[in-house]
This record gives sequence, structure tokens and C-alpha cells, in this order.
Amino acid sequence: MNESRAAARYARAILDFAVEKKKTDVVEKDMRAIVETIGGSKELREMLSSPVLKAEAKKKALLSVFKGCDPVTEGLLNLLFQNRRINLLNEVALKYIILNEELKGEGVAFVTTAVPLSGDLEKRVLKEVSKITGNKVVLKNKIDESIVGGFILRIGDLQYDASIANQLNTIKREFTKSV
Repeated sequence: MNESRAAARYARAILDFAVEKKKTDVVEKDMRAIVETIGGSKELREMLSSPVLKAEAKKKALLSVFKGCDPVTEGLLNLLFQNRRINLLNEVALKYIILNEELKGEGVAFVTTAVPLSGDLEKRVLKEVSKITGNKVVLKNKIDESIVGGFILRIGDLQYDASIANQLNTIKREFTKSV
């Protein structure tokens, strides 16, 4: 099964369970903490993807890092360990956040740029994204200098790549194909 689809299924299941327990916002807070922690720690990302480390060592480390999480979140961690899918944790957390915001009638648009967006440009992007989705949208700006210029816009599972790096790669592929 495609890992992205598996992550979406776990996220949907945990959201359904959180709705049943009336803890969607508490679990979303935990999921945001998970995304932030994993995103900010190269060592943690390497540990999660390492085939060498035993699952029990990973579980012990994660439960200590995310100590104080809601029991619903701890249940997700245990389920991912049982099914040997802990490497999907970050993706499951991201998808949970997106699904929960859709449930609340909100959305998150991730914009990756080479430099921070100005306030005026951020408002214009937000206005266009709101028109496209028809929902209230929150804009998250991620800085990645490797895209050189332009932007990458991601809303849910849709992505629009208007970066200079992508355009250069396209030209390179076309050039090597014609040679």
C-alpha cells in the first residue's frame, strides 16, 4: 500500500476516534507538537526511519519525548508501533491536522518560498487560496532557499510548484531528452 494512503487512513481513524471522545482539538495540539518536534530534530527523523534500531527502543524514546500527550495520541503511537508503521508518524500527524481543520471548516495552505512572504503578498495569496478552496484558510510560510525563487503551494493533497528550481529541472530534463 502507498505510504501516503496508509498515513491518511491512520489519520482518518484517529480523527474519528478523537471525534467520538470529543478530543479533536487536544489531539490536534499533540499532532502539531509531533510535527514541530520531528521537523526540528534530524536525529529523531533518522531514528524513526532507521531499520537498525529495535522497535522497543524507538517506542521508549518516543514515549519519553511525547510524555504528557493525550491517551488518544498515545494510542496512535502504540498502534503505529504494533503495525510496524512508526515511520509514518510525521505524515499521519500532518494529515490529521489537515483533516481536523477541514472538519472545522478551515484549511491550511503551506507556501514554500526562498524568502519570507511580505504582509501584502501573504494577504493576496490567502485571498486567492480562500477563493479556490471556498474555506477559511490559514497560511503557513516555509522558507527553503533551495527553490531559488517562485513558490510551492500545497493545500491538502494538492500541490502547485511554481519554483525556479522546478522550472530549471524541467528544462534540464527536456534538454537531456533531446540530446
